[in-house]
Amino acid sequence: MVINSCYIAHLKHLTFALENKTVSKMRPSKALIQLPLAGLVLTAVVTPRATTNTTSNTTLPAILKLSNDTDFNFQILRALSLATGGGSDIGEVLLAANGLEPGNFENFYLNFNSLANRVNARAQAIDINRFPNSARDAWFAAASYFRGADFYLHGNWSDPRINSLWEQQTNAFNKAVSTLPTPGVRKNLQADGFEVPTIFFGAENQSGHVKKRPTIIVGTGYDGSQEDTYHMIGKAAVERGYNVITYEGPGQPTPRREQNISFIPQWEKVITPIVDHLLTRPEVNGSAIVLLGYSFGGYLAPRAAAFEHRLAATICIDGMYSFSDIILSNFPDALASLIKAGAVNEVNSILGPALADPTTDTATRWFFDQGTWAFKASSPFDLLNQTFSYDLTTPTNIVDQIQGPVFVADAQADMFGTGQGKTLAGWLGEKATYHLFESVDGAGEHCALGAMNEQNAVVLDWLQDVLDAKR
Repeated sequence: MVINSCYIAHLKHLTFALENKTVSKMRPSKALIQLPLAGLVLTAVVTPRATTNTTSNTTLPAILKLSNDTDFNFQILRALSLATGGGSDIGEVLLAANGLEPGNFENFYLNFNSLANRVNARAQAIDINRFPNSARDAWFAAASYFRGADFYLHGNWSDPRINSLWEQQTNAFNKAVSTLPTPGVRKNLQADGFEVPTIFFGAENQSGHVKKRPTIIVGTGYDGSQEDTYHMIGKAAVERGYNVITYEGPGQPTPRREQNISFIPQWEKVITPIVDHLLTRPEVNGSAIVLLGYSFGGYLAPRAAAFEHRLAATICIDGMYSFSDIILSNFPDALASLIKAGAVNEVNSILGPALADPTTDTATRWFFDQGTWAFKASSPFDLLNQTFSYDLTTPTNIVDQIQGPVFVADAQADMFGTGQGKTLAGWLGEKATYHLFESVDGAGEHCALGAMNEQNAVVLDWLQDVLDAKR
């Protein structure tokens, strides 16, 4: 990644101040704090971008930017990517995107909420019994746009729209899946002190009799919903003859809202009840259950696989072994040292005023807004401190406990990661298949968003080879 020179100058300024231990006495200023934080989650504006995943310093091809706000640009791409799996329509997303004001969270809500309501009204006007396909497309799109409207609202936990929008997206999604050839079925599974909401999408049985099929457990990470994953890979997998069960665990959208529970490090407590449930279903081949995780789920999946050994394979898109390493690597060294040292007051005195400033860059504000909500963190320091609990190598290295084949991906121009997938694959040795999704194919963005057809072809073809070899 190449950061603008003014960012580097301010990073050096902040580092100098920290190393001279003057930060706790300084009055934080926008110039000092805002610019360094712009690189916090690897979203500094870079045109063109380079990446640490490449083997040379060659500038990578870049897809067209649709917003001058790097984070808004990514969310537009995210919405567009759902079109491949029937979750949005391109013209609708571009219409909402055209009215976005960089850095204005309320404006983002207004644009996508307006779009969601228009499409929702259109869906309601369609006779679902006579025209189920037309209704399904509209309901799926409306659900996606309601989720988009919610995305930047989590800085205020008491905002009633956080729940009302989710109710609207859930209702729309439920109407859509009711029209599928094999309707999706929601079920809450009992876990250790909480429930795991799931949706089971069964492959169509043309002959009318139940056939045991391989089944993919699909989850997301820091902010995504299980509804998103149906459009990302669920539909494509069902079309190839797989069953798919999507889920959300603690800290993710539905459990955080309905059960008031935050992320937990022991992700096997989420996955094991799902495996238990699948083994009771007549249409599931119990020897061909696969776990897939997107984004932060690229950490959660291998974490669970280290303890849940009934999985036939694990898929990490993109691979991650340490959440805290990714986050802290983008702070100045001196500030990262303060975080590691547990300097609560000093860290909060730096970050607090900057995050309260609406002119601080979008990615930084969103990262902390979303994280404090999902982890139920009491302060910026508390959120950062919790990330240390998400590491496959400390306090005990559990990578060797992962059994079975593992597909590990990296995205070449990933704005949120630094190529941890390749390192994880190296540690896994012969168990791992490593794949770099490349920018030249339009697949270099985080989780290869914008290139879902290519990603699904690579991943699902690999999986078929793995499962065929087990027969």
